[in-house]
Amino acid sequence: MSRLVHLSDLHFGRARPELLAPLAEAVASVSPDLVVVSGDLTQRARSREFAAAREFLDGLGARWLAVPGNHDIPLYQPWDRFLKPFRKYRENIALDLEPCHEGEDYLVAGLNTVDRFAHQRGTARPGGIRRICALFEEGGADRFNILLAHHPFEQDRTSHKAPMRRRRKALDRLKGCHTHLVLTGHLHMWHTGPFLTQPGRSGPIRVHAGTSLSNRLRGEVNDFAILDIEGDLLTVTRMAVEAERVDFTKRDVARFRREGAGLVALDSSEIDRHAGKP
Repeated sequence: MSRLVHLSDLHFGRARPELLAPLAEAVASVSPDLVVVSGDLTQRARSREFAAAREFLDGLGARWLAVPGNHDIPLYQPWDRFLKPFRKYRENIALDLEPCHEGEDYLVAGLNTVDRFAHQRGTARPGGIRRICALFEEGGADRFNILLAHHPFEQDRTSHKAPMRRRRKALDRLKGCHTHLVLTGHLHMWHTGPFLTQPGRSGPIRVHAGTSLSNRLRGEVNDFAILDIEGDLLTVTRMAVEAERVDFTKRDVARFRREGAGLVALDSSEIDRHAGKP
């Protein structure tokens, strides 16, 4: 069994200070094998914000990896933005913008979707998708293949943000190369389930986390995800801060079964059967 924690959109510079300790405690309490962060570690890509983010992540007591988000490159320094957009990220967080980590029964592969020429819109670069698929196809479907990116490959019409470029071709390619799980952020909204643009019983599942720390809630709540892998089963637990509180508590649980190159959602009867209940 493996356990991952998925954080997103920490936005140091706009982080809620009262949530720092509760979030760290909530993560430590579940003893994850790996913590993954789907971008926007900072609000304005300032050195002090990156330093605060790094201190927080190092203090979690668990291995972690991250990919950058659109807020992690300078907005008001055009020279830096266009010529060396990831300098501060690399100096403070990691040299590798697309890190990978292989566990006993999973592989996490990072994809950098940040576009320095767009204010917030992301892009799925063909070379990055080819690299991801080569990694996933090499290991096949006998493990959980997990893609980590900042920008979502699908979003509903309630979002005011521009959708990611090349998302449809990229998602078609990912579905064909044993991608089981896509972890993203950016919208500060929670969603767990199949891609609506990828019909069929079995396919990739998206876990779209909201913001774990930011005070820019946009009508949502602060949250993060716990991903439990056991055999061919995946359990996704949403941990959220309810109104007028500062502690993270269990809010939603979804379960899926690996089937071939994709995942299928389990209904209550299937959940009971896998749990050995009559």
